[in-house]
Amino acid sequence: MEAAAVSKKATIGKDVTIKQGAIIEDNVVIGDGSYIDYRAIIKKNVTIGKNSFIGADCILGEFLSDFFQGKANVEDHPLTIGDNAIIRGGTIIYGETQIGDFFQTGHRATIRERATIRNNVSVGTLSDVQGQCILGNYVRLHSNVFIAQKTILHDFVWIFPHVVITNDQTPPSDNEQGAEVFEYAVVCAGSVILPGKKIGKDTLVGAGSIVTKDVAEGMAVVGNPAKVICPVVDIKADGKDHYPWRDYFDRGMPWKK
Repeated sequence: MEAAAVSKKATIGKDVTIKQGAIIEDNVVIGDGSYIDYRAIIKKNVTIGKNSFIGADCILGEFLSDFFQGKANVEDHPLTIGDNAIIRGGTIIYGETQIGDFFQTGHRATIRERATIRNNVSVGTLSDVQGQCILGNYVRLHSNVFIAQKTILHDFVWIFPHVVITNDQTPPSDNEQGAEVFEYAVVCAGSVILPGKKIGKDTLVGAGSIVTKDVAEGMAVVGNPAKVICPVVDIKADGKDHYPWRDYFDRGMPWKK
């Protein structure tokens, strides 16, 4: 295996491990204590915070469309990733994106350009976050989730496997309408959120639901099309109260005792 190729114009912190086959381009900054695994490619103008792990075969700072239009040297597209990231093998993150501290991905996740991702966010294996999305603090995306352009997920939102959030009411068109999911909402496996819909705070979207209308705060909906079945506070788990979930669940949350 070839040795790592590290640009002389890169800034490498203290106690950084760079494994064989990695490529580190110009103007890259890698924070102290970070680990860059085999064959990771870190393109120019990428900043990685301290104590971060970049898995094998990741690509950070992937090209935007202007590269393919002959404008590769006209505009730079920096990518910034905060401290304590865990970015697992095969993940691709495009340039012109801002990511906070304690970010994690599963394997082969994709984050497109101009996304804003805050702190303590996780994006599961094979999930796809499209461009111009905003993911708030402590957002959790499980595996095989698709988040369309211009989606906004507020703090502490949970999105479970195989959820699709769409943005085009009359496809194909240029009229993109991002959905918005508010704090503490839970969208269960296999659900589809239609363009521009608002999912209120403390809501629960049941598995396999098709959300065609806004969901009011504190309501549980299920079905195709999704309909209100009850306030979330009426839902029990093993005969006990469970919602709002933040009053009963603390694993990985900042309020954990």
